[in-house]
Amino acid sequence: MISRIDLRGNALPEGGALRDLLPRAEFDVEAALETVRPICEDVRHRGSAAVIEWGEKFDGVRIDSIRVPAAAIAEALERLDPAVRAALEESIRRARLVHREQRRTTHITQVVPGGTVTEKWVPVERVGLYVPGGRSVYPSSVVMNVVPAQEAGVEGIAVASPPQKDFDGLPHPTILAACALLGVDEVYAAGGAQAVAMFAYGTAECLPVNLVTGPGNIYVAAAKRLLKGRIGIDAEAGPTEIAILADSTADPVHVAADLISQAEHDPMAAAVLVTDSEELAAATEAELKPQVAATKHITDRIEPALAGRQSAIVLVNDVEDGLKVVDAYAAEHLEIQTADAAALADRVRNAGAIFVGPWAPVSLGDYCAGSNHVLPTGGCACHSSGLSVQSFLRGIHIVDYTRDALAEVTHHVVTLAEAEDLPAHGAALKARFGWKVPQQ
Repeated sequence: MISRIDLRGNALPEGGALRDLLPRAEFDVEAALETVRPICEDVRHRGSAAVIEWGEKFDGVRIDSIRVPAAAIAEALERLDPAVRAALEESIRRARLVHREQRRTTHITQVVPGGTVTEKWVPVERVGLYVPGGRSVYPSSVVMNVVPAQEAGVEGIAVASPPQKDFDGLPHPTILAACALLGVDEVYAAGGAQAVAMFAYGTAECLPVNLVTGPGNIYVAAAKRLLKGRIGIDAEAGPTEIAILADSTADPVHVAADLISQAEHDPMAAAVLVTDSEELAAATEAELKPQVAATKHITDRIEPALAGRQSAIVLVNDVEDGLKVVDAYAAEHLEIQTADAAALADRVRNAGAIFVGPWAPVSLGDYCAGSNHVLPTGGCACHSSGLSVQSFLRGIHIVDYTRDALAEVTHHVVTLAEAEDLPAHGAALKARFGWKVPQQ
């Protein structure tokens, strides 16, 4: 059901050589660019009509308008299962607690007497938040995108999610209900590359945005890459992944359950166990079989995900080697189930989010930990962060110098300008002092 990679015996290679030994899903965004390019160009030139036609082709439903009526959003909330509503409200409450603490404040630095640099943080004006709607429905992604944008102070928030054939071309009602709970009334029935292009170029119904965030399939990722520059993006999200670093103290029932929890997302989802315990590896393999048999999505998602090249049990000499492996892997979600989990978690350098010990499974983070579940995938956690309030803020420096403060440093500026063969840079200062460098 799941393969093994044995890295015991010899010293681990370093850098890229170690990364190359580890399982990873194939996710060729570059190849998908040529597929999404004509879609994006069509939306650029024909606007909403193109979005509707591509939605009919890919989602199998024809709609009259991409903008979801306010009445439909309100009705979705009225009909929402009370238990689901309570769970979403608690998810929102916890997410707000965490993300509110992330907001940066203005900071003034006095560089010299009379010379200050102020760094102020300004939210982007308008964002487009993408919520997937393929194999599963993700109201939790509404929460994870909207809450940090709101806490950052973004004024214009638009949500897009694919039209659903089963719901008369509207996004899934639970997604609409989540939007209602968050006070978002600008929602579009648009999915895939055409939704990203709609946000980037704008249409008669949807004004263009400054930033697009949210996970999606390979075509959403490709459209983000294609349109990056015209819009800002959070990341090119790939297939979801979990890595678990565990020793002999871990419970194989927990480990197997957590591997399966990510495998049920998609046949390309990655589930990786890194352990120095042969006994845990064997017990986890044995535990996978009955747990898989007892759940849903077995043949279309879980089994191909666990059996795919992106998933494996990786055996290492000891926990120290395991730490090197998970740092090289740079997982979207990293669980640590070892005797000293908290201390080990503190030493991890590369992960989207870290889940410490047996009582903090990834599923908690997906919904109600308060953390954000929009995280870097495909090894990008070695250089990128998950979605946060910072994702929606721009830092702006404000430089304020008096005449005396400028005079004091002019000779340095002129010297550096001439060293770079940019004399006009220095002249811009000398012009303020009668074309003479002030005496020090």
